[in-house]
Amino acid sequence: MSCQKAALELNTGSQPGPKSPERTEDVTAFEDYGTGLLENQLSVCDFVKIQKAFESPEPRKIICMSREDFTQKMTEIVGWGTKEEYGELFDKVDVAQDGFINWDKLTSFILLELNKQDERAKATVVPQWKDLEFLPVKHKDNIQKVIFLKSSSHYLTISKEGLLAIWGENLKLQETFPITSDATKLKHLWVTSLVSLENVNKIAVAFTSKEICFYDLLSKEEFACQYKLQGLKGTPICMDYWYDPLDANESILSFGDITGKVQAIAFTAALISLFERPASACEDGEATMTINWAELLSGCHKCCHILEHKLHQGDWVRQVTYNASLDAIISSTTSNTKSVVLAWREKSKKHLHMTSFNIAQGIHAFDYHSRLNLIATAGINNKVCLWNPYVVSKPVGVLWGHSASVIAVQFFVERKQLFSFSQDKVLRLWDIQHQLSIQRIACSFPESQDFRCLFHFDEAHGRLFISFNNRLALLAMKSDASKRVKSHEKAVTCVLYNSLLKQVISSDTGSTVSFWMIDTGQKIKQFTGCHGNAEISTMALDANETRLLTGSTDGTVKIWDFNGYCHHTLNVGQDGAVDISQILILKKTILVTGWERAITVFRPQNFNQFFIQPEEWKGGIQHHHDILCAAFLPPQTVVTGSYDGEIVLWNSSTESAHHVLHPDYQRLLKSKLDTKPQKLLSAGRSHSTHPVADQSTMGVRNFEIDTEGKNAVMRLCFLKVRKNTAVTGGANLVSCGGSGYVRFWDIYKKQLLAEFLAHSGAGTIIMSTDKMNRYLTTGDLDGWLKIWNIEEYCLNSSKNKITKAPTLIRSFQPHEDRISSLEMCELGGQLLIISSSADCSICVTGVCNAPVWIFGQAKHWHIENYLFLPKRDTNLVESDIQKEISLFSKEESCLDPTEHSLLNKKNKDDSTYNVRPSEDINLGIKYKERSTCMKETQKPYYGEVIKKSFSAFRSLSIGVLEELPEVNKPAFLLDPEKYFRKEPEEEHPQIPEAPSLFETLKAVFDEKNLFPKEILDRERKAKQLCQEKSCEVKKNKK
Repeated sequence: MSCQKAALELNTGSQPGPKSPERTEDVTAFEDYGTGLLENQLSVCDFVKIQKAFESPEPRKIICMSREDFTQKMTEIVGWGTKEEYGELFDKVDVAQDGFINWDKLTSFILLELNKQDERAKATVVPQWKDLEFLPVKHKDNIQKVIFLKSSSHYLTISKEGLLAIWGENLKLQETFPITSDATKLKHLWVTSLVSLENVNKIAVAFTSKEICFYDLLSKEEFACQYKLQGLKGTPICMDYWYDPLDANESILSFGDITGKVQAIAFTAALISLFERPASACEDGEATMTINWAELLSGCHKCCHILEHKLHQGDWVRQVTYNASLDAIISSTTSNTKSVVLAWREKSKKHLHMTSFNIAQGIHAFDYHSRLNLIATAGINNKVCLWNPYVVSKPVGVLWGHSASVIAVQFFVERKQLFSFSQDKVLRLWDIQHQLSIQRIACSFPESQDFRCLFHFDEAHGRLFISFNNRLALLAMKSDASKRVKSHEKAVTCVLYNSLLKQVISSDTGSTVSFWMIDTGQKIKQFTGCHGNAEISTMALDANETRLLTGSTDGTVKIWDFNGYCHHTLNVGQDGAVDISQILILKKTILVTGWERAITVFRPQNFNQFFIQPEEWKGGIQHHHDILCAAFLPPQTVVTGSYDGEIVLWNSSTESAHHVLHPDYQRLLKSKLDTKPQKLLSAGRSHSTHPVADQSTMGVRNFEIDTEGKNAVMRLCFLKVRKNTAVTGGANLVSCGGSGYVRFWDIYKKQLLAEFLAHSGAGTIIMSTDKMNRYLTTGDLDGWLKIWNIEEYCLNSSKNKITKAPTLIRSFQPHEDRISSLEMCELGGQLLIISSSADCSICVTGVCNAPVWIFGQAKHWHIENYLFLPKRDTNLVESDIQKEISLFSKEESCLDPTEHSLLNKKNKDDSTYNVRPSEDINLGIKYKERSTCMKETQKPYYGEVIKKSFSAFRSLSIGVLEELPEVNKPAFLLDPEKYFRKEPEEEHPQIPEAPSLFETLKAVFDEKNLFPKEILDRERKAKQLCQEKSCEVKKNKK
């Protein structure tokens, strides 16, 4: 805990006094007692006085005080408190009983006490829940498992009949697949369990046919079985998978069966191959490889070994898991003897040492908290017991409260709380420290008495899943409204900046678009129901920034003006729901991507109706997976990125693709078309009938599928300022996405120049760059933002790929949930970063350690008073300028510097929101040099040294202006009296007064001559319609 945070938590007043509001809950009794302690009543002023008492006039000398000296001096210096109270404080600080304390010991004790108070407060926070909802599942039998894939941000559910469902992070069902075993396709074949092998992008499914099948999530086939483990002695009914985050090759798959056996496969080279391929196996990489259990037991496969035990003695193993902190396999049964067994791995790692707990009537489930070192068990006898894994005689705690058998338990790890769910459908949340129930929820669950229940809490997203047979219920946690300002009522999906109006435009999942003033944070207008109730997934502005395009999950893109009038509706999804990820506006086309492998194109010159249908993209299909993003580089280069990591380069004029880039290979594309597209597993794709181009691989390297999930392309950005890379080399394209990686590409040489890990363990990330391509901002799923200095990163081509990251300027967490959109803009010479998040907020901040403001906060801000953009160096030597001119590319003269609109051309108080104190600041040398002069105004310089120009005329040679010859003053300045003297006034004849309008009016005004015919006809029809309706009403009354 930082000293800043500690100071904030101390009382700010100088006088003590416990503040203990009356409470009746037992869980807060200890806190009320704690507020009366002396250390909790000391204020900041008191600590300043105490610190001065420990200061020595001599440098580097530490003053220590005995108990008597401390109590005497503190009562005199602080001015309140008894000697007995200060004596108790001394005893608490002097844990080692040295007989003396110093200032370091005292502050360490105070910080630890404040940390404990934080933990206690966190443990007693009761979460608020949204209304219970049932997800629209397609399962017809019991749901066996719910898992979340961090690498792709998808949920998977599987049911007994073998139907696998893929859900988006927004919990919308995207696709379903039937999973069956090829051994027997009988009606009684059931799926018993499912686990995710995250490190190798696979899933393992257990069947009642005594098989475990391993499916590759990145396979070319629709759902290909890569390995099939056969020959098991018993039917596996529960599984668990673990891998070492520091060495992903080390992993363990554990499972229990109906015969009481607990078995585990320890893999040692998982990233290379789970099992060794036999010599007789088919050479086809997609063929299923059959593995016999007897082969594994005999040690034929050198890349793995087997661990097993039979201590459960024939009872069905209901749950099994491997825990790395214990280095033990934990399993449970419903038996009252050896209900929980811990199989400890010995030093050889191939033998097990067993200990067990005996629990009356047995248990249904268990969970382990590594930081608390506790095992929680869901007892059939209505009790939840807490066990120390090293003490098998009795539990360390018993949680009473359920009136029926407890069927599920799971720890809320961060808050050190515990969920439990009982047979009578009552959910309880427990405070582990005080062993008290702090929340009881009895929702309107199904009334069925006989049900199969699955319990899964996704802590990262605050979602609790409870299944009842084939129905799946969701309880979602509410964000803490008291601590967080909301910009929207629902999760924000996209944010844009309109430099013309100096406004921020934002959209949310509730189909609302809001407009904000960026300099004050004031909301100026809001459009609701833009797409009915459908989510707005993305937005875009046209080149003139006078039209707004919104893309929605209802399968349409709408074109709006800023008065809220919709001019056109683009039918993207062909009247179906699709997931639109990006709208890219070019000179003559609008490209829409996100839900399939083809590009959907609209041509604005054909916008002669309100509803517009898509036209054919001449390039057909070149991707093997869904297109997630796109970018444009004038005059005619378009790139598209897909989920499998491929980046396709297109010519926007001919609409043809010519190259494919991938971190592991590159391919040259032919123009010949193939009408047999390949199918891939993809969340939310639709099966398209577009032609697929024939591909030929460059060199000898074959097509490879990424097995680590690092390559999904979520964003693409061109570095448009780097116009001379065609001559000098260097990166001009940036991509980011899967597993937190950022990559820099040279599209002219078709080369990956750099790759670095921007966000470790954060899943997919997004990014944005400023117009001058000096800074890159990245955001992750946990709400963290990082700002990088890329101005001099990858300026030259290199034979070896760069893995060193650029200079990290700032790292902070402005959001509590996934960052959905990023935008970088300049306002009055100040560089700003705008971010939106699924936590319903939109934030704006600066590059260098600036405050974070939230749109929607009560007090408006004046942003120009806080932020200063680091200025560029003006003292550039003339040689550098000449070098810049010489490197100017010939191709640059072909670039069109302007883009025209595709669409209709008619046309306070200051307040900041404090982020977490854990903020990393690391400024580069050049950045610091700039920041020292950032408050100085830039004066024009007329000498030989000039400032760098980034306009279209920067290649012109600009010399020193010659002095003009002296100019004689004109005659009207030498003799102003001659030219400007006043002439004598002449008498003018009196102008007769005009007659009045009444006297000259010959006819009355005719209304038909005042207004256009269209308005009069419209008014006449409205009056006629009103009269007809009034007549109908009178008839109905009669």
